[in-house]
Amino acid sequence: MSSMDLEKLKMTGAGRAIAVLTSGGDAQGMNAAVRAVTRMGIYVGAKVYLIHEGYQGLVDGGDNIKLAHWHSVTNIIQLGGTVIGSARCKAFPTREGRLAAAFNLVKRGITNLCVCGGDGSLTGANVFRNEWSGLLAELVQKGRITDTLAKQHDHLNIVGLVGSIDNDFCGTDMTIGADSALHRIMEIIDAIMTTAQSHQRTFVLEVMGRHCGYLALVSALASGADWLFIPEAPPQDGWEDRMCTRLEGSRITGSRLNIIIVAEGAIDINGKPISSNYIKDLVIERLGYDTRVTVLGHVQRGGTPSAFDRILSSKLGVEAVVALLEATPDTPACVIGLSGNQPVRLPLMECVEMTKLVQKAMNEKRFDEAIKLRGGSFENNWNIYKLLSLQKAAQSQSNFSLAILNVGAPAAGMNAAVRSAVRVALSCGHKVYAVSDGFQGLADGAVLEMEWHTVSGWTGQGGSLLGTKRTLPSKHMEKIVDTITKFSISALLVVGGFEGYEGVLQLFEARGHYDQLCIPMCVIPATISNNVPGTDFSLGADTAVNAAMEGCDKIKQSATGTKRRVFVVETMGGYCGYLATSTGIAVGADAAYIYENPFSIHDLKTNVEHLAEKMKKDIQRGLVLRNEKCHEYYTTDFIHKLYSSEGKGIFDCRVNVLGHLQQGGAPSPFDRNFGTKLGVKAIQWISERLTENFRQGRVFANSPDTACVLGLNRKVISFMPVTELKAMTDFEHRMPKVQWWFNLRQMLKMLAKYQTSFCEYVPGEIEHVTRRSLSIDSGF
Repeated sequence: MSSMDLEKLKMTGAGRAIAVLTSGGDAQGMNAAVRAVTRMGIYVGAKVYLIHEGYQGLVDGGDNIKLAHWHSVTNIIQLGGTVIGSARCKAFPTREGRLAAAFNLVKRGITNLCVCGGDGSLTGANVFRNEWSGLLAELVQKGRITDTLAKQHDHLNIVGLVGSIDNDFCGTDMTIGADSALHRIMEIIDAIMTTAQSHQRTFVLEVMGRHCGYLALVSALASGADWLFIPEAPPQDGWEDRMCTRLEGSRITGSRLNIIIVAEGAIDINGKPISSNYIKDLVIERLGYDTRVTVLGHVQRGGTPSAFDRILSSKLGVEAVVALLEATPDTPACVIGLSGNQPVRLPLMECVEMTKLVQKAMNEKRFDEAIKLRGGSFENNWNIYKLLSLQKAAQSQSNFSLAILNVGAPAAGMNAAVRSAVRVALSCGHKVYAVSDGFQGLADGAVLEMEWHTVSGWTGQGGSLLGTKRTLPSKHMEKIVDTITKFSISALLVVGGFEGYEGVLQLFEARGHYDQLCIPMCVIPATISNNVPGTDFSLGADTAVNAAMEGCDKIKQSATGTKRRVFVVETMGGYCGYLATSTGIAVGADAAYIYENPFSIHDLKTNVEHLAEKMKKDIQRGLVLRNEKCHEYYTTDFIHKLYSSEGKGIFDCRVNVLGHLQQGGAPSPFDRNFGTKLGVKAIQWISERLTENFRQGRVFANSPDTACVLGLNRKVISFMPVTELKAMTDFEHRMPKVQWWFNLRQMLKMLAKYQTSFCEYVPGEIEHVTRRSLSIDSGF
């Protein structure tokens, strides 16, 4: 869309009315969606109404439908649940209920409706839209509205946002609330593991998911659970014996605990429910282990939304308004979904039909098909869980040895990647060495052979258990080659940040001098800065954004208490502004200064004036983020002094440097799962390269495609040769020359009420939902 089109769009917003409601079960992130729809609607000149209590409020009308202002949605982005309420409504499915709803909308001139809810709520909205002209005709006939009014509002546009913690809606990679629910589950599993370890207990954890096993599956993968029950994959007869053998086996090899995860809708192959208490009694009876049940229940719906859910909801909310303004009577009702990292428009009924097919397949006991219909990502998670949960003896030894090392600063998710890589490599028959302290350790020969059980319990641990350093190989090339020769290392897997990428590039370029470096080399990007070329996301970045967001939430709360206070918060990230921009969107910051978006003293002055204006109204706090290397001279201290001086008498100013707080902590569910997947993919790729390049009794791999960065680009996992990435890299500032997230900054500015040009905004494309489109793995 050109800037001209967008200006036209802004003009079409004038005189139009948009209403937003949340319906069905609440999900964390709904408030961020309501905030984005409200602010984008006001930004394009439309009137925006908030409908309280879901469809019940729409039917009842009156004070349940309120005109919103910019400040109506202030300070709600960090709240769980939905501030406008949600209610189960018995009236709306009836014709009389929908007639009352249509009357309440028409009376206020509302012909654009944004519904945030599950598939039931969205199907109801589509029925409402299809009946709209008939409902208006009936209202005219009954004399409740005039014919003129009916003609002015003859068409209802609807757009859906999927709010569901189960992630059970076909077509979108993630639904609003699913990531936050995983955060709750993982916090509890981490806490339970410590007590289980102390008492050598077995814990049976029941998570939500009556018809969909997504939460159970991902939390089992992210925690390394011993056994898993999901409705899509009922265990075969005799599972009791197999499960008890597995639990016993893990105890014999030194484990002090067992974790079993059960989705609430778990069934056996005959469709009989499997309850958590039945499993507990079984373990006590057969094995005599001290066993406890924990049912997580509504804890999973509660609490503050994760950074991912806040950013997702903001992106989808903005796109929903653009879709409503572009809609015509011929446009099918759409849902705004996520494809990779981009919002897309999905035909609503295609998604609903495909979602129903999953349940139909399960009812008819076609379970393999049900897993496929859940999507490529679900199927991949299931296969990887089965691959990693049980030790499988290698069919034969491969005679290949590979070394795994961490390079650069520590990042959450590194240990998850190392664990899955070690286990998959062992099951392929390779010998696996772990190297301490990066390339420095490789030069010093700090090498240790790994076994299956060496990496037990690594998934949930932050930092780098192998130890990591920033040293590059160029200074130690001779010694590195000696270690590779001494241990007959035939492949290298580097889990690390920009130094890991640069180091493998140096090793590749030294192949001309050393034959020993003609071996497959793979980089798994892991850095909180998210600045490795060849991938949209690096391991550790999601955890770091969550850590920065939690810090900023507390700072905002402090500012709210003291009134008229602005905080300048410094984030890490080197020269890369990903961390500052993502955190800024997640916490509703007033500004985020980054190196990639050059700014001058005039911009700083504009920001101060903007905040001064804001303080005069009813919002008396401000939050400004600054990336640590965004400007050589406009330091955090300088910005603090400037704000303090210019804001004198209006607001005071404080500084917070978040520092290494962003590097620590337990990995987020995304980083655990993503690290686990990348570890598996990396070893599969290395094994293929080893076989291809084995000739005359040795591995000789010297082509560019044998030294790669493993990355996620939109929703495709790809291996990019480090030599190709060289042209795309700004080595001076240690980051890619082009970064996908940069266009999120318009949204950050718009949501903070800056008059920003939306000419760079790329509207979501329409994507059809078919069995083929579902089979693509989204990488999460």
